[in-house]
Amino acid sequence: MARRISAEAAEPAAPPPFPTREQILAFVAEATEPVGKREIAKAFGIKGAAKIDLKRILKEIEEEGAIDRGRGGLAAAGRLPPVVLTDIRSRDRHGDFLAIPVEWTGTGKPPAILLTQQRGPRKAGRPAAGIGDRALVRVERDAEGGYTGRVIKVIGKNKAEIIGVYRAGAQGGRIVPVEKRSQGREILIPPGEEGQARDGDLVSVSLERETRFGLPRGRVRERLGSLGSEKAVSLIALHLHNIPHVFSDATLAEADAAAPASLKGREDWRDRPLLTIDPPDAKDHDDAVMAEVDPDPANPGGFIVTVAIADVAAYVRPGSSLDREALERGNSVYFPDRVVPMLPERISNDLCSLREGEDRPAIAVRMVIAADGVKRRHTFHRVMMRSRAKLSYAQAQAAIDGQPDAATGPLLETALRPLWTAYAALREARDRRGPLALDLPERKVLLSPEGAVDRVIVPERLDAHRLIEEFMIQANVAAAETLEAAKQALIYRVHDEPAQEKMQALGEVLASVGIKLPKEGALRPALFNRILGSVAGSEHATFINEVVLRSQAQAVYAAENLGHFGLNLRRYAHFTSPIRRYADLIVHRALITACRLGSDGLPPEVSLGELAQVGEQISAAERRAMAAERETIDRLIAHHLVDRIGATFAGQIAGVTRSGLFIKLDETGADGFVPISQLGADYFRHEEARHALVGERSGETFRLGDRVEVRLVEAAPVAGALRFELLSEGKTRAGSGKDSGGRKPGGRPFKAAPSGRPPGIRNSGTRHRGSRR
Repeated sequence: MARRISAEAAEPAAPPPFPTREQILAFVAEATEPVGKREIAKAFGIKGAAKIDLKRILKEIEEEGAIDRGRGGLAAAGRLPPVVLTDIRSRDRHGDFLAIPVEWTGTGKPPAILLTQQRGPRKAGRPAAGIGDRALVRVERDAEGGYTGRVIKVIGKNKAEIIGVYRAGAQGGRIVPVEKRSQGREILIPPGEEGQARDGDLVSVSLERETRFGLPRGRVRERLGSLGSEKAVSLIALHLHNIPHVFSDATLAEADAAAPASLKGREDWRDRPLLTIDPPDAKDHDDAVMAEVDPDPANPGGFIVTVAIADVAAYVRPGSSLDREALERGNSVYFPDRVVPMLPERISNDLCSLREGEDRPAIAVRMVIAADGVKRRHTFHRVMMRSRAKLSYAQAQAAIDGQPDAATGPLLETALRPLWTAYAALREARDRRGPLALDLPERKVLLSPEGAVDRVIVPERLDAHRLIEEFMIQANVAAAETLEAAKQALIYRVHDEPAQEKMQALGEVLASVGIKLPKEGALRPALFNRILGSVAGSEHATFINEVVLRSQAQAVYAAENLGHFGLNLRRYAHFTSPIRRYADLIVHRALITACRLGSDGLPPEVSLGELAQVGEQISAAERRAMAAERETIDRLIAHHLVDRIGATFAGQIAGVTRSGLFIKLDETGADGFVPISQLGADYFRHEEARHALVGERSGETFRLGDRVEVRLVEAAPVAGALRFELLSEGKTRAGSGKDSGGRKPGGRPFKAAPSGRPPGIRNSGTRHRGSRR
């Protein structure tokens, strides 16, 4: 029997009223976690074409800065998400821990989070949090607008170890931490606990007793040496950033007990002409390449490109001591005088290093490339390979350029030329894709046999470098595509598009040099490339490259795909360096599972939430490594320049703040500071949009990217800090006159202070750290 439907039920319900901007803002602000357009539409019953209006309103609110867009969705501007990765920095006056978020997108200083005591007994084996630790924290907003939090998991332990300078006293001594923010106060060393330390030595200290009030007590564990020793420089960075650098006995035992992988379950590729191309001083070789003409008549002029990657997953099993310590480290860290590896040398430099002429297990991707450089298809294989040759970039390039040696001569026609021919096709496809093309050469510090800085160079960028880079990118894309198609969880390498506020700031900077940034249209790397191309070879080239770089988001690891803006790729995952990056090891395990290449893949119980947490952890480890590497180079160069106080250097303004100018030297790439008080008696106004300091009365202007000459006044090796005196005059705006008068030392004009103006702001002592992707 047919159902009877009432007239009232047959009538369509009237749509709810469209929410106001205030209602949308209130909903986002009250949400316990970031929300998206879908959640907002569901909450207010928005359907159909009305969703277009919602999208427009959300974009307007975001552009106004009232809400922030993060990886998890929209949140009230300046608000912390429910779960935050934090660094525990200090205690408050009641003895409770205070932490700050590792990432902060709001304005001003990041908020402090008061860590409350965890309720109930602590789980067995789980370490308690302490100062210097990195921890995941669940946060709540209190009634006064501040934050309280509870530690979910300690990510990196401080191990109660401090590095500092020992100061001897009549009754024992004290330790002055090299980085005071890591502890916030001195450490008492009782008589008899100073070990072999002498006054002024750099030492490692373990905390013997930490009280809620008063100075903590410690014991000198190790005398690291004189502050004048280059060996101590990288140790400072290791300790300051809590980078694990000593493997546990259990991990070393696992590595030593590992037996070489067998051919069982693998394809035998030992007769294929795979070869490694690396820096000349490389100790581990985790990727090998080859290319050949595709014999398939359906792919005329095409190629088959193969990238084989060391099979680290065969030795590092989930849940093992090797695995736990690799996750804790996150990645290898590279200093001029040492490498802190993610895995013990038995694994990284032996069993997993694709050594010339030796059998090694690998996971390989075989990519079929069309004549126009477009990838048609690909397959993954678990193989046993034998590298045909170990070549350096310069060695391979010289062979292609007509200067083969004894190693490359026999490989020139059979292996090297096919690689370069295939690369030419891939390069055309890359050019059509149009990834971001910044021109910012990287410097390399070369040390003498004694460990001192010998010189700083800018290595030549060769086609051999670009070839390997492009092959690795294609392999990484193939990995992400395969795992997505198999619906297999993975960790992506994501790079979001620039934030709206950064684009607005970039537009103001570009306008100051006569370049107009389009206000509408989708953001694409091609837009930035057109800007960079328009200033190539001009006086503004370096300046514009720097500000474009600073406008970009930072690439991170995530379990959700946001694409890679800089490479202009929809999906991207790191697959090619599992010896030195934990993210790549996760991708290897995911491929083993998805492609049914063995039983040692990603465990089925691993959830997307767990992978998201791993992504946060290894992203933080990557930033930690970058900071440690950068600061170590700063300290090495500062030590190198100690004997050159009073010398003059050419450089470029690399940063502009209210406190003064940061100068990057041409000779070494070192950064130093010129306090605003040293610029003259004129009142200098900081114009943030123009990245400039402008004299109020004279119009004298110092802007990011300007060429200058400076004199070195002070070098502090322990802090890695340099202070300069500016010898160059600033540029003058049209129509502005300059005061005449006496000259400061170094030839800069001395100008009378304008009446009623405050004096220049003095150096606050804060080192400038430019943003890096």
